[in-house]
Amino acid sequence: MQNSTIVDILPPLKGIPVNQVPAPAAAAQTDVLIVGAGPTGLTLAAALAAQGVATVVIDAQAEGANTSRAAVVHARTLEVVEPLGVSDRLVALGLQAGRFTIRDRDRILVPIEFGGLPSRYPYTLMVSQAVTESVLLERARELGVVVRRPCALVTSSQDEEGVVATLSDGSQVRARFLVGADGMHSLVREQAGIGFDGGTYGESFVLADVRLEANEAVPRREVILFFSPAGLVVVAPLPDGVHRIVATVEDAPEQPNAAYVQALLDTRGPQAARAVVREVLWGSRFRVHHRVAQAYRNRRVVLVGDAAHVHSPAGGQGMNVGMQDAIALAEALIPALAGDDAALDAYEARRRPVAQQVVTLADRLTRMATAPRALRGLRNLLLSMLARVPNFRRTLAWRLSGLVYR
Repeated sequence: MQNSTIVDILPPLKGIPVNQVPAPAAAAQTDVLIVGAGPTGLTLAAALAAQGVATVVIDAQAEGANTSRAAVVHARTLEVVEPLGVSDRLVALGLQAGRFTIRDRDRILVPIEFGGLPSRYPYTLMVSQAVTESVLLERARELGVVVRRPCALVTSSQDEEGVVATLSDGSQVRARFLVGADGMHSLVREQAGIGFDGGTYGESFVLADVRLEANEAVPRREVILFFSPAGLVVVAPLPDGVHRIVATVEDAPEQPNAAYVQALLDTRGPQAARAVVREVLWGSRFRVHHRVAQAYRNRRVVLVGDAAHVHSPAGGQGMNVGMQDAIALAEALIPALAGDDAALDAYEARRRPVAQQVVTLADRLTRMATAPRALRGLRNLLLSMLARVPNFRRTLAWRLSGLVYR
């Protein structure tokens, strides 16, 4: 039955001539299908589009329906996205924090200065994830990227030439490569059969964006990690007089109110001058995992960002590592599309160790901050002694800024 088609094999439909049977809709064709339009997926899409690569992006959420957990863009991230034309836009919308300190209430244990970093961006840029996504989306659209939303991946299957993805709107897309930028609960990773090793911290985290009364105890251009017998709290400045508050608690409320955030600051934050909450603009809670994917690719399926690694928010590394992943993956996909699959192996070999290092750093900061009460005095003494060593402070600045991964 050589050269037979499905129409030749099936019996005619009653009342419809064989040559008029409608054919199934053909799958749309593209070079790269990206699942997930967060900062990582949009960075990748813009980087590929800038090189003329046909790219489709889908996201299950309606535009603007995202939460805003990340609030930091570090120096190395601004460096790697600079060729895309977004760094200056982000800087114009953010607040430049030149200092990060670890404190035991009012006592400074470790001061870390970013001003001496050998970068065009010698600071931590404080800007909400929603703003970062907006800037990246605008740039991606300028480069011709179309984001289909709400539109989710349903199933995917791959062969030697590419991947066929069935989407929630009933359409199909055939891509030469499928990229999972769909976060910690990645369906792309699951369908590719890639394991996600690690665990979950026992504590939950509470997050809130608030307005505080002006106070010298909470400088406007400094990120502060407060230790206390009651636990940790991070106080970080954002533009327009807003502060981001993050704390570990046993059981965080779904929507923290002003009284709840005030109690956290009163028991964990500055003592000499009270930080007073005037208004809660937004709040949430979440659990934190520390995991790294067993592999970053399965043939034509590749992982990036939180789909490949998740960790504690300590140090503000998550979104930054994802965006840096995206630039590295774009650089690997260009030769891979030309037939050099080894470039994707090199991407994994380069970026997976970075994720492991970041998970380790964030884990150490988190466990140090949540140390048992009996060990907190020793912890503070050790940190104070280490902070007197210039190389220790410089190493932390390089690692937090991401410049160590150049």
